[in-house]
Amino acid sequence: MTFRTLIRGGLVVTAADELHADVLVEDGRVAALAAHGSAAAESWTADRTLDATGKYVIPGGVDAHTHMELPFGGTSASDTFETGTRAAAWGGTTTIVDFAVQSVGRTLREGLDAWYAKADGKCAIDYAFHMIVSDVNEHTLKEMDALVEEGVSSFKLFMAYPGVFYSDDGRILRAMQRASGNGGLIMMHAENGIAIDVLIEQALARGETDPRHHGEVRHVLLEAEATHRAVQLARVAGAPLYVVHVSAEEAVAELAAARDKGLPVFGETCPQYLFLSTDNLAEPDFQGAKYVCSTPLRPREHQAALWRGLRTNDLQVVSTDHCPFCFKGQKELGRGDFSKIPNGLPGVENRMDLLHQAVVDGHISRRRWIEIACATPARMFGLYPRKGTVAPGSDADIVLYDPHAEQVLSAATHHMNVDYSAYEGKRITGRVDTVLSRGELVLDARQYTGRAGHGAFVHRSTCQYL
Repeated sequence: MTFRTLIRGGLVVTAADELHADVLVEDGRVAALAAHGSAAAESWTADRTLDATGKYVIPGGVDAHTHMELPFGGTSASDTFETGTRAAAWGGTTTIVDFAVQSVGRTLREGLDAWYAKADGKCAIDYAFHMIVSDVNEHTLKEMDALVEEGVSSFKLFMAYPGVFYSDDGRILRAMQRASGNGGLIMMHAENGIAIDVLIEQALARGETDPRHHGEVRHVLLEAEATHRAVQLARVAGAPLYVVHVSAEEAVAELAAARDKGLPVFGETCPQYLFLSTDNLAEPDFQGAKYVCSTPLRPREHQAALWRGLRTNDLQVVSTDHCPFCFKGQKELGRGDFSKIPNGLPGVENRMDLLHQAVVDGHISRRRWIEIACATPARMFGLYPRKGTVAPGSDADIVLYDPHAEQVLSAATHHMNVDYSAYEGKRITGRVDTVLSRGELVLDARQYTGRAGHGAFVHRSTCQYL
C-alpha cells in the first residue's frame, strides 16, 4: 500500500538550487519535484498534503558530531539517545552521527556494540556512528578494516586528554596509514594535550581555578600546533584528515594552507565558536562553567576568521559537538578546579536556527546554510544523496522552515535534557515548523508526533570527497 505525501507551495532550497516546487513523497522517499502550478504538479494526488506556502522546504539537518550518553569525568552527558534525538528533530535535524567509544584495553567491537545497545530502539531520527580509537594496536588496526565494511567508516583520534583518549604521534601515524588503505576517514581532536596539562597544573598552583582559565590554558597556539602536526602526519601517511571543532583563527590558517596545496584536509566548526566567546567563560558566580568545552571558546575576534573560512570553504561543516552536562550536579563538579568541569555544551536543537540567523545576518547564503548543515556532512561521511538533499530517490527527510517566525532561545522552551541554554535569551529569526523523517511526520506544525524507535541505524559508505 503506497502512502503519498504532497508538499505544496514552498521554496525548495538545497546546496545546489533554489526553486519554487512541489515535492511528492512516496513510501519514505522523494518521488518527484515539479514546478509549483505546473501540469505535472497539478496532476499529483496524495493521501496527505502539507501546505508550505511562505516556507522553505529544506533537507533535514545532518549533525555529524554528537555525544549522547558519553561518559566523561566521572559523569555522563545528560541527553540519552531518546531525549537527544527528539531534541534534534525539534531543531530540524533528521540524522546524527554519534561517537562510539573504545575504552583502553578493550576492542573496537566492544565499544561499538555498547553504543548499538544504547541507541537501538531509542532514536526518533536516523543515526550512524563514528568510532573513537583510544588504544591503537595491531588488533584494533585490523578491526578498523572490518568497521569500514560495516558502515562505520570514520575514526576519531585525540591529541588531547592524556590518560583518557590521548594517542601519541606514532599511534596516530599507524591509524592514518591504516585508513589510507581501507578508505576510512581520520577525524582529529587537534590540541596539544601534553603541553596543556602542564599549563593546567601551573594555573591551579597559582590559585587560578575559575572557568575562564579553562580557555587560557588551552592556548590558541596549542590548537594551531596540533592542527599543523596532524596535517603533516596525514601527508606522511597519505591519508585524508578531518579536523573537528576548529575554534581558532590560527588553526583555520593551517587548514587553509594545507588545502591551498590541494591536500585532502577538511575542517569543522560549531555554533558555539561562531556565536559565543571567552566573555561567556568569564561570567561571574561560576556561570562560566556552562560554557566549558574543548576546544574552548575563544576571544570574539576569532569569529570573523571562522565565518570567512566557512565562506571560502576552508571550513566545510558546522556540527554541534553536542555533549550536554547539567549546571547543577554536573558542571558544579569543577567548583574550585576548572579542570574538573565536564567538557561540553548542548546545541543539537539550536544548530539549524543559529545558522539560519547567520543567513539573516549576511554571513552566509541560504544555499551555503544547507551545504554546511546538510549536504556536506552527508557527503563527508558517506550518506549522500540518501541524506542531505531533496531529490528523487533521497530519503524524505524534509523540513518545512518558516524564515519569518521569531523565537527566543531558552532552557524554558528547549527539548534537550539539560538545565540551561548556552544561548539563553538570544533572539532568532526563523523556526522549524514541520519535520519528516523518511516520510513520517516527526514534528507536525510544531506538535511533536515522533516516537522512539522510528530512527534506524544508517550504514555509511566512505567519504565521498576522496
